[in-house]
Amino acid sequence: MRVGDGALQARGAAARTARRVQPRSRVLAASGPGARSRRAIPARAVADPARDRQPGDRAVNATIGTPVLEGRDLVKHFSVKQGRGLFARRSAVHAVDNVSVRLDGGKVTALVGESGAGKTTVGRLLAKIIKPDGGSILVDGRPAPAARPRSYASTVQMVFQDPFASLNPVHRIQHQLARPLQIHHLAGDDVNSAVAGLLARVALKPPAQFAAKFPHELSGGQRQRVAIARALAVRPRVLIADEPVSMLDVSIRLGVLNLLADLRDKERLAILYVTHDIASARYLADTISVMYAGQLVESAPSVELTDQPAHPYTQLLLSAAPDPDRAQQPVLAGHGAPPSLLAPPSGCRFHPRCPYAMDVCKREAPPSVTVGAGHIAACWLHVDPAGRQASENGVPAAELEKETQKR
Repeated sequence: MRVGDGALQARGAAARTARRVQPRSRVLAASGPGARSRRAIPARAVADPARDRQPGDRAVNATIGTPVLEGRDLVKHFSVKQGRGLFARRSAVHAVDNVSVRLDGGKVTALVGESGAGKTTVGRLLAKIIKPDGGSILVDGRPAPAARPRSYASTVQMVFQDPFASLNPVHRIQHQLARPLQIHHLAGDDVNSAVAGLLARVALKPPAQFAAKFPHELSGGQRQRVAIARALAVRPRVLIADEPVSMLDVSIRLGVLNLLADLRDKERLAILYVTHDIASARYLADTISVMYAGQLVESAPSVELTDQPAHPYTQLLLSAAPDPDRAQQPVLAGHGAPPSLLAPPSGCRFHPRCPYAMDVCKREAPPSVTVGAGHIAACWLHVDPAGRQASENGVPAAELEKETQKR
């Protein structure tokens, strides 16, 4: 149902509404990319040829080299207290378990999963906002310092989900952009010109008009652009964008996604795009990694992952994603809710909800199997029967993974 100008404009399921005659309903339905869209849909009713890009049309044939930022086998468990008094005990939330992420210059890596999957925790680990319990973080192939010195903050910046909370409401935009420039001695002789340049980079023009405003005078999309400009002030090489469009109106989300794409293409930034929306991940990202219950379950080039998903959880995500390009919305059956990370299930963490679960899934965590060029899935369905039998005979999954990679 959609209301406009005080009157009911259209109602019905999303797929039916997208086919109705109401022009404004059609524009709203087309404001976001579908889960398998072959082209980007313009953010305005009048198409902009510069924005008509195919998702993933930037070749993913990245030169194999040293990534700008890499997290290897990251682990983060949060200690929580359960019970009261004499019955109180401490338990651990397994937020992230053995997750590896690689960020290359000039590329966007999307981290996708439902709420509670551990996506934001991975982003905060890479930004060194919180400390990992295990694993390592490397910058240009070298171990990052244990603390978060100013040099690391200049290399890695984070854009947070809520543009309403990430800006100080009592200061003008001019002050909020000038502060990081002054702290890092990057403003030069003319702070005003440096601030104007930042606003122009995020398409807030005329810059002087926006610099004089307070955050409450801006729209949600404009506030998020200011947050991105503030992150760019210290000239980072890595941008971690944590759900940057989830709190914005659907009609303006593509503008922010296109801005991130421009920063990747023109300034060669390495970007981690954290989202629950697999359709926007396909639109923006070169590579998509899917998380479930604190673990990576699949990673592949964006178009291949959305066209040929290998893991049942990825298939479930795609099935649940609204797609105006499809006449019908078949939904893959998925039973139950995500597991408690206080006591993750044994074996594959998705097996209680998986329609294809086998006995081996309940006992042994699956190895990561190569199912295509740059396409990896952690699923027993892609391990040959001999490998499954070997697991039943006591061969660890890590050994099976090594053998699979040799084939």
